[in-house]
Amino acid sequence: MLYTFAVYALPILLAITLHEAAHAYAAKYFGDLTAYQQGRMSLNPIRHIDPFGTILIPALLFFVGSPFIFGYAKPVPVDFGRLRKPKRDMAWVALAGPAANLLMAFLWLVLSVILHRVHIEGEYLLRVAAAGVTTNLVLFAFNLFPLPPLDGGRIVVSLLPYRLAYSFSQIERYGFFIVLVLAYFRVIHFWMVP
Repeated sequence: MLYTFAVYALPILLAITLHEAAHAYAAKYFGDLTAYQQGRMSLNPIRHIDPFGTILIPALLFFVGSPFIFGYAKPVPVDFGRLRKPKRDMAWVALAGPAANLLMAFLWLVLSVILHRVHIEGEYLLRVAAAGVTTNLVLFAFNLFPLPPLDGGRIVVSLLPYRLAYSFSQIERYGFFIVLVLAYFRVIHFWMVP
């Protein structure tokens, strides 16, 4: 159990940190300085850790032997009204996080190939690299689920006509609970596993 924690700790920390930082950088690029002004445009993991969502929930699920581990980082604040073209730019800001995860999955894969080619002794580094690929692909797929407040939901909101977008965005306040129900009934599993 501790070995698994040691293998996944770094990949998860990097994945959530770079995911949230990517949102912050994209928001600034498209005109919203909120995350920058609040010090969230940072690669410092501590700035993105939510004590409840990043530490307590995953640890509890891990130690009770849950078949899935769920957690979340502190969301980067984005004032969509400050974006130059709010409806269009919302999609780009939302897509930045999953894009960062996809890029990291690729980089972990490259590291894994390099480690195999140079015949590194011991399997720990190989397992960390594999965990990096898996973690980032899982976060990529999960965050693209089309339900607000997930990134996929924000992308859908940006693509819908205004009236439908407003109605659909109202789901966001219940999104966390809907995700838990969908995870319990394995709907999210079917989304993520082809």
